[in-house]
Amino acid sequence: MEIMIKIKEISSDLVPKKLLLEADPSIERVNQYLKDSLCYVAVFQKEIVGVCVLKPIDKNKIELFNIAVLPENQKSGIGSQLLKFVIDKVKEKNFGSVELGTGTFGYQLTFYQRFDFRVDSIIKDHFINNYDEPIFENGIQLKDMLRLILKLR
Repeated sequence: MEIMIKIKEISSDLVPKKLLLEADPSIERVNQYLKDSLCYVAVFQKEIVGVCVLKPIDKNKIELFNIAVLPENQKSGIGSQLLKFVIDKVKEKNFGSVELGTGTFGYQLTFYQRFDFRVDSIIKDHFINNYDEPIFENGIQLKDMLRLILKLR
């Protein structure tokens, strides 16, 4: 069942980092991409239950660095509502594409593909070379990053 949320833009210094760490285990990387980013939060019953962080690459491209929903609120439609809202906002700002990086398998890939993101490239050993600790999903270590792109025009 999809729950109704309110989505609003907030300053990057107000984003709950604990929530960002649900999707990216490196506080150093989170702090790095938060600077000069557009940040949106999903609010349900006055509580922030989801967050999305995007950073302009140039006048035409914007990168989605993080989208996360509290574990107890996952699979309720919050992530989908948040991503749809963000894509609409990015279109309004006249960006031509949204890019992102994700693991090579799992629910994240399926999630983005439902919004017409397409695989653009693969960065071999990204998760091995850029994180101090191994990252596992469903018992399998993440190694390579898929770069996805959504063309907006």
